[in-house]
Amino acid sequence: MRVSRARAGVWLSRSSAIPRPLRPCLAFAVIRAQRRCLQLPYGPQTPGPPDAGPVESEDDAPKKGSSGSDAGNGQSRFDWKGTAFKMTEAALTTFASVAILGAVGYGYTRYYKYMILEKMEHAFDPGDPVLDIAATAKQGSATGGHVLVDEEKQREHWVLRKEQALIDRIVAGEVRGQYHLIVGEKGTGKSSMLIDAMAKIDGEGCAMLEAHANPEIFRIRLGKALDFEFHEDNMGSLFSIRGPRDAGALLDVERAFNKLEKVALKRRHEIGRPLILIFNSMHLLRDDDDGKDLLELIQQRAEQWSASNLATVIFNSDDYWIYERLKQYATRMNVLRILDLDKQKSITALRNYRTRYRNDQPSESLLEQVYDKVGGRMSYLNRVAKADDMLKKAEDICRAEKTWFLNQCWILGAEMDDDVMDQQKYASAAMVLAKALVDLEKEMEKTYDAEQGHILPEIPLHKARQIMTRADFIQSYDAINIFAIDSNANVRPDSVPMMNAFREICSEEGFDEFLEATLDRIGDIESLGRTRELTIKDLWDGGKYRVKMQDKELTFECEKPEEEEEGDDKSKGKADDDGDDDEALGKAQHVVAEAYQKYLESQKKK
Repeated sequence: MRVSRARAGVWLSRSSAIPRPLRPCLAFAVIRAQRRCLQLPYGPQTPGPPDAGPVESEDDAPKKGSSGSDAGNGQSRFDWKGTAFKMTEAALTTFASVAILGAVGYGYTRYYKYMILEKMEHAFDPGDPVLDIAATAKQGSATGGHVLVDEEKQREHWVLRKEQALIDRIVAGEVRGQYHLIVGEKGTGKSSMLIDAMAKIDGEGCAMLEAHANPEIFRIRLGKALDFEFHEDNMGSLFSIRGPRDAGALLDVERAFNKLEKVALKRRHEIGRPLILIFNSMHLLRDDDDGKDLLELIQQRAEQWSASNLATVIFNSDDYWIYERLKQYATRMNVLRILDLDKQKSITALRNYRTRYRNDQPSESLLEQVYDKVGGRMSYLNRVAKADDMLKKAEDICRAEKTWFLNQCWILGAEMDDDVMDQQKYASAAMVLAKALVDLEKEMEKTYDAEQGHILPEIPLHKARQIMTRADFIQSYDAINIFAIDSNANVRPDSVPMMNAFREICSEEGFDEFLEATLDRIGDIESLGRTRELTIKDLWDGGKYRVKMQDKELTFECEKPEEEEEGDDKSKGKADDDGDDDEALGKAQHVVAEAYQKYLESQKKK
């Protein structure tokens, strides 16, 4: 059995290179070699740290020390060279990294500035968002088509104003060396004419934006019109680099104008035509420090660009105060005044619209009645022409204007409370001016012309302020569209329906007395507020005070009451009481006189 097992073991291990009986010996030899390399003792290891090896003798120490010093010097020299090499390598790596980062940052900055100018140039290419919005708004109303202009590059007007030709030349860049202010009442067609002029050239070289009272919103709208992001899309913010956007909105507008100036210089060199920048609804700016600073900034650029033919700036405003503000520093400003249509153009426009879009042939008398009620205001004519019953629509417009005026400026009479005095000052001043316009119309030789139509009464601005006895209210009346101030500083009703409302209100029975009672009540409340009451107490029965004013000197005396004669049987105590009363009377006279004298001095100072 043993032999067979051994043979079987040899036979089973034929496939291995080393016979099985020799494998334990080989494993033991490998373990001994590992222990020799690790300097470990042979045999099983006891618990604890490994042996440190044989201890060197003191005699051998100097020898090894001397030989070790030589090796150490050589090793130290080799280490310094390696350290210097590594330091140089690290420095070069750092310098290369910083150089690459700086080159990439510089290249990105140059690329970003180049893209800013490219985007701004693209903003003045043909086509404009304003035209797209206008086309969408016009599809279902006036034009009835699917395009903004026809084959002849003309919008399908149902009324054409005489100022349209001049505005077309301005927007096309043919009128140079000036910037323009288009001023007129709300609804006269100023914005429509500007959009028409832009449509004829497909918005090439033009940018238009709507003003706003908030400077931040104005900044955003300016950036949208010029395709300028004000460095908000700069990647430098990812590396915590402070950008220029940390400043206010006014500085952002200045930066946008700096970029626009570079684009205008390039365009003048290549094309030879100035850019057109249109600011619509400038009256929405607030008449405060921020609004005045923004308006002054834009005007300075407009003056500079018009002088160098870089750009033509167009302001569009409904209110007079914009003109009054720009007038202070204007040298190249051209004022374009937009008024209502005359009678013939208004009637012709109404007839053409009804015939073309409604297949209606209104009579001449009906058209005249409509004009008598709404006048030549474009917005009113547009609403009336689209209505089924034109006369009823005209009456609704007149009623709405009258309601607006009464809601804003109606007076309360003699029974008003003193808490509403400030509001009643505002309302009564408007009523006084409205009554003055109605009275002036009665004195006019001609208030209606067969060809021109309505002739509204006008009062110079300084006279209107004198009539109201207030100089600060007229601007607010212009803002709420009750009175209008034109570029010649004349005050008149805002529209024909508003003048009709003035006539109806002032012709009511008892209106003059009611207005006079309101003014008297305001005067009484103001007088009561300026009056000081002086109360004197402790008078004797029948006693009197005498106050004398002579040569700006005040004399205050007290008079005793007349005393009846009494007998000699008065007691001495009574006489002493009379003496005390005289002394108290003298002190009272002195105190009251001083108090009244101080009051008069304070009134003189006021």
